[in-house]
Amino acid sequence: IINRKSTRKFKNEPITRLQLSLLLFGMTGLTRIFPNFAFRTVPSAGGLYPIEVYLVINNVEVLEKGIFHYNIQNHSLELMKKGDFRITAAKVCLDQKIAFNSAVNFVWTALIERSRWKYLQRCYRYIYLDAGHVGQNFYLIAEALGLGACTIGAIYDDEINELLGIDGINETSIYVGALGKKFKKKKN
Repeated sequence: IINRKSTRKFKNEPITRLQLSLLLFGMTGLTRIFPNFAFRTVPSAGGLYPIEVYLVINNVEVLEKGIFHYNIQNHSLELMKKGDFRITAAKVCLDQKIAFNSAVNFVWTALIERSRWKYLQRCYRYIYLDAGHVGQNFYLIAEALGLGACTIGAIYDDEINELLGIDGINETSIYVGALGKKFKKKKN
């Protein structure tokens, strides 16, 4: 926790598939499963877990570049679109280079109805709290793995929603987390 900080410069090197797997599990993975509900590594108001995880993969060993959805139930990635989306990722993050240079950009979205049925208009407060919990796990696990991380709130919501193929009403983007190997300046 003491070493946690935002890293805005990354090496142009891949992260491993194991690092990605550990990060995904630590952010939102299932810890206990019962017939009607499950617990995860992150808290959620009412145990409803409205936050979904999408990845824009730029540089991960043995994985192709593209946009993926994290299937939490199976701890697996679902390929949505193949291709190099670094330029688009930077553009939807207000042209921030960090999104272009990262090994992976995580996009956290919310399925609004998962919370709204129970909390009505108050659901938005809980959704943002839940997203913050996921983001904090993202930072702490990245640091534990020796990786650099930085969350990005300055985004073009509609453009990210379009990139992911979500409607922005029933499911909408919340924020982005850029991840990569830390770039360290050489000391003289």
